Amino acid sequence: MMKTTLTVLAAALLSACSMAPTYERPAAPVAEGYPALPAAGGASGAVNATGTRPATDIGWREFFTDQRLQQLIAAALDNNRDLRTAALRIEEARGAYRIQRADRLPTLNATLSESRARTPGFLSATGQPVVGERFDAGVGISSFELDFFGRVKSLSDAALNTYLATDEARQAAQISLVAEVAKGYFTERAFAEQYDLAQRTYEARKRTYDLTKQRVDVGASSRLDLRSNEQLMETARAAALALARQRAQAENALTLLVGQPPAQAASGAMATDEQIDAMSAVPEGLPSDLLARRPDIRSAELRLKAANANIGAARAAFFPRISLTAAVGSTSPAFSQLFDSGNSSWSFVPQLTLPIFDTGRNSANLDVSKVRKNIAVADYEKTIQTAFREVADALAARAYLGEQVVAQRAVQDAQADRLKLLQLRFENGVASSLDVLDAQRELFSAEQSLVQARLLRTTSAIDLYRALGGGMK
Repeated sequence: MMKTTLTVLAAALLSACSMAPTYERPAAPVAEGYPALPAAGGASGAVNATGTRPATDIGWREFFTDQRLQQLIAAALDNNRDLRTAALRIEEARGAYRIQRADRLPTLNATLSESRARTPGFLSATGQPVVGERFDAGVGISSFELDFFGRVKSLSDAALNTYLATDEARQAAQISLVAEVAKGYFTERAFAEQYDLAQRTYEARKRTYDLTKQRVDVGASSRLDLRSNEQLMETARAAALALARQRAQAENALTLLVGQPPAQAASGAMATDEQIDAMSAVPEGLPSDLLARRPDIRSAELRLKAANANIGAARAAFFPRISLTAAVGSTSPAFSQLFDSGNSSWSFVPQLTLPIFDTGRNSANLDVSKVRKNIAVADYEKTIQTAFREVADALAARAYLGEQVVAQRAVQDAQADRLKLLQLRFENGVASSLDVLDAQRELFSAEQSLVQARLLRTTSAIDLYRALGGGMK
């Protein structure tokens, strides 16, 4: 009997097929190439031509050379709670897959039981109440489904693809975390640089204000000049206080990303133009490369494969479901005689269940599985389109921001020269003090704008690196 059972099981395992539709990857709904843009120029005056390796081959430690930033990223990878949750989601999905995979093999259970029953006298042959006792021991298989139509296999395939998609999602979360920590770090450094500029400007204007006040006291200057200088001084002070607040908030945001308070006080500087040139020199490749480079796209495709497998399980539900229950053991009225010869027992209970009338449940379940696949297709296509747009935006930023920084630096230099010339003209009695004050205000604005332009160029280089799939190593 046991030999027959094993033969049936082996045949069932080998003959299991899948009724899932043949999977075909949807065509990428994007152009074959990125929009044409002018050649990117470096703000340092030269185009960096060393970037020949794809972003996926450039580890974040190689891409970000600032040592303090490297420490922050390493700490974030160890302590960030969102990334920790993503890792736990993988363990959860792995466990769900193992549970589903276990249904493809029979479960073997050992049993040992005792039963006692009292039969009243009017039902017994002797007319006296009888207490019966029975002991059973055995090994058996309970309700194992013979997967002839691939229902269990399809469910197992769906669970496997869901697990793999979760792992890809964790990798995508890690890449995003690396990029966000880097952007948060450089944002905090930009606020620090802007604050230093505002503080120095305030101190210089305060000295000018004090000098003007002395001149007003002796009648050498007007109260209008005093008020104008006071307005500029307080403007610089207000700007410095606002930047101090923004810097503190940027530090708090960075602490949240890292997952723990910083080990040392904020330090370091913004990336130089040469460093930004090197960061921006990552080759973009083709949009089709994103299918292999970006883990979020791979995750979306695996979710699509899981939805495709669920259609197979829904289709198999229309066909007969064959299950097997079998056991072999021993039965005795006394425990001491349980394993004596002649007490062996066995059972073999195959069962076939054929759906005849289920009020449309199976049809509805198949329709739902098909709709969910269509949703997964749309999600996959949207993920590709989003990735294409992110790369295209970063490439556009790379093409123009370098020249914007050059132009903004020229504006700052021109404003600095203008201020020097107006100061000379003012000292010679040719220009008014209002002209000098206006030049000081314009120079301060140009200095702040240059820092913002350099920060924007830095963050766009990080966005390009992340959009092309870099940041894992």
